[in-house]
Amino acid sequence: MSKSESDKLGFWSIVLLAINAIIGSGIFLTPGSVVQQSGSKALLVYFIAAMFAAILAISFASAAKYVTKSGAAYAYSKAAFGDKIGFYMGILRYFSASVAWGVMAVGVIKSTISIFGGNPDKAINVTIGFLVLMAIITIINLFGQKVVKYVMNLATIGKLAALILIILVGVVLLIGSGASSNLNDVDQITKNGQKIVPTLTTTGFVMAIVSAFYAFTGFESVASGSDDMKNPEKNLPRAIPLAILIIAVVYIGVVAVAMVLDPNALITTKQVVAISAIFKNEILRDVILIGALVSMFGINVASSFNAPRILEAMARENQLSTSLTKRTKNNFPIRTFFISVALAILIPMAFEYNMVNLITLSAMVRFLGFIVVPIAVIKFYRGKSAEPILNASRNLLTDVIIPMFSIIIVVFLLIEYNWKAQFGIVNSQGDFVGLNWYAIAMMIFGFIILPLIMFWISKKTQK
Repeated sequence: MSKSESDKLGFWSIVLLAINAIIGSGIFLTPGSVVQQSGSKALLVYFIAAMFAAILAISFASAAKYVTKSGAAYAYSKAAFGDKIGFYMGILRYFSASVAWGVMAVGVIKSTISIFGGNPDKAINVTIGFLVLMAIITIINLFGQKVVKYVMNLATIGKLAALILIILVGVVLLIGSGASSNLNDVDQITKNGQKIVPTLTTTGFVMAIVSAFYAFTGFESVASGSDDMKNPEKNLPRAIPLAILIIAVVYIGVVAVAMVLDPNALITTKQVVAISAIFKNEILRDVILIGALVSMFGINVASSFNAPRILEAMARENQLSTSLTKRTKNNFPIRTFFISVALAILIPMAFEYNMVNLITLSAMVRFLGFIVVPIAVIKFYRGKSAEPILNASRNLLTDVIIPMFSIIIVVFLLIEYNWKAQFGIVNSQGDFVGLNWYAIAMMIFGFIILPLIMFWISKKTQK
């Protein structure tokens, strides 16, 4: 199918897409928890997390120069290991992307309800808001890629503007009034006579890095729609690492300002958008709240671009019905989009909008992709792929050494991961009191039942 080159995403649009896919609600809502875990070492934690993300991103970017088909981890896995592993990774990645979209939709709705004084825990409020948001995103997509591109670019610029505003105003306030604290003061903050920041252990430091690392994930989905990008084999390997560098500078700047300006407010606030609590000025807070909502809306639009194209990529490879490749005259993958919308709506509703359980599966599938893709890149470099690949320039550093580092990093994070908290119910003292059957059932469904169902449908379609 021929596409107008003007409709495709150019280099800077890909950079903005990557920034949009990575910067979501995390930097606005969660820096307080990272600072609470790591205290004065929070900036080091964010720097290490950014380094981990950059190393993994280079592996994904290296894969993109050998395989430019849409689907990202699916396309790379299929090219490296063949149809069966490719199919399994594709279904897992698609399900994860759809659930992640649903999670982010719930996040923006709950935050909006809270900001305007409603009850974010009331299911009917969330459901109505959820359906309205999905309807708006559907309308944006129906207008075609050009409109989606403009919305994503504007959302990305809006969220970066809000974050840069935090840094600039914070610096001005610090210069004008003098620093109210230094970075080490955060370790001394108390509540009810007890220090809030625990004594830092190796395990605690690693868990803080894992928490901060989630603020950088999303880069792995950027190449999902590479068919809709100009020169993806050249632009993706340059655009993704550049986006992570920009994000790392912004994140570290925001957290540094917050820690020096008012670390107590950052850690103890009950506000939904935690980062806004460091400012006393109501107008400034409102601007930051709007920036947070723009950010979360933007990442929903980015998800609506990425998730359907994973399923479409599988259909193009004849692993699912080719009817799923149908696009409208505006070049919109209408069938895979509405399947993705259905999953993104139904799964969160089925799990009563429980964010923790929904995030678990999405996170685990990402980690699986973070191991499979670097191994695929090494196979491409050695010329051992299961399918023909592009004759790209081979580089020992980016195609072997960095992917090996990627695998070591992911294994390390998985070993140190707090599995007890994810699949168990832990009380306030940290004691294990039972199994989280919702999370366990979701893992079984996502990793076993859904791939089997899709494999059966695929075989029936082919017959």
